[in-house]
Amino acid sequence: MVQTVLDRLRSELPAGQARRVLEDVVSGRPTVWSPDRSGAVAGETVPPGLVDAAEDRFRWFAPLFEELFPETAGTGGILESPLVKVGALAEALDGQFGGAGWRVPGNLWVKRDDVLAVSGSVKSRGGVHEVLETALGAARELGVDLGRGPAVFLDPEVREVMSTRRIVVGSTGNLGMSIGLTGAALGFSVTVHMSRDARQWKKERLRGSGVEVVEHGTDFTGAVRAGRAAAAADPDARFIDDESSLSLFAGYAVAGRRLAGQLAALSVTVDGAHPLYVYLPCGVGGAPGGITCALSSVFGDAVRPVFVEPVAAPAFLLGRLTGRDDGISVAEVGLSGRTLADGLAVGRPSGLVGKAVGHLVDACVTVTDDDLLRTLALAHDVAGLKLEPSACAGLRAAGAVGQGQLQTQGTHVAWLTGGSFVPEDEFAALLGEGRRLLAGNPPTGG
Repeated sequence: MVQTVLDRLRSELPAGQARRVLEDVVSGRPTVWSPDRSGAVAGETVPPGLVDAAEDRFRWFAPLFEELFPETAGTGGILESPLVKVGALAEALDGQFGGAGWRVPGNLWVKRDDVLAVSGSVKSRGGVHEVLETALGAARELGVDLGRGPAVFLDPEVREVMSTRRIVVGSTGNLGMSIGLTGAALGFSVTVHMSRDARQWKKERLRGSGVEVVEHGTDFTGAVRAGRAAAAADPDARFIDDESSLSLFAGYAVAGRRLAGQLAALSVTVDGAHPLYVYLPCGVGGAPGGITCALSSVFGDAVRPVFVEPVAAPAFLLGRLTGRDDGISVAEVGLSGRTLADGLAVGRPSGLVGKAVGHLVDACVTVTDDDLLRTLALAHDVAGLKLEPSACAGLRAAGAVGQGQLQTQGTHVAWLTGGSFVPEDEFAALLGEGRRLLAGNPPTGG
């Protein structure tokens, strides 16, 4: 079966870069694919006003959010993270990974969604937004007086009636965390179907907040399928679909707009002569897709999005390279999809994202788990960052494209997608593995 698929792909892809990248992918080698954007045509369009409406929902709920999640007090109940320049870390990464044709840029910034409220990850943005949208819809259907403002969701009678509605989601971890914790805080019953890749501490945190967790021995796609089926059998359930949700996409797009605002506040120029390279860890594609969509609407061709995936799970790259998007999975070319980067352990990408923003992506990059661990250790020891492996993907890929004058003049942002909630003992183990690899020693597991 795998050989048949590979033979067909090799015959379909043009000779040159595309075939070379395919061979790298199926061999599990790190690679960089820069698609030709000159003739790229937009596919599925994002409805006008979608992101505006998402921003309005975040603002309306902000006073309640500040009460439910006190860590948002500093931003007035708005989910936001700092943008920080990391020159010393850039130098350390260049010393470890830089070489001929690949230099880590000195003008490197990090977008610190690793400290974002609710789930400590970028998934708070999309997941929280869809829960807020779901809450407003359910409240209207149940006759809740929204004229009382968002504090109405604290009313015991309202919470009792909201508990008759269920939110269901399939997740590898962080999306389930954001939806589960926010949904429970607003009074919903919540069920999270978690794939085999989900970390145990994430399951325990959810259960401790009253969320039902259903564990599956399958990959992400299997967990999503199970969640979708369970929701379909419950007339009072809403399934949040990470593979095709415009509401999730809109929540992530708000983050792209806000990054543009942060850059402007810092007097960072972004134009054709000063491009913006954004390195985005990519699982199913919703978060990097939404961010890319918003940044492109602000900066046009001056933004250069780079999607970064593990070598064992390059779902988005494979879908785009072959032109199949969600019509092909990594298993069909012989890859396991198993990786330390649990948030990126996805076998099949979102077809919505591929069609909506695939033509805007400047490059797709794959990285090894060992390099993610090395990056994790450098980020901690040089910059004091506590990251999970998936959050290190953008840092590892910094400098993968744009070598030369434009890279020197451009601004580079690595999106740190999670880590602050990782238990100390688990982080210590990851840090130890990364330090061993930096010292030239094999990891203890291999």
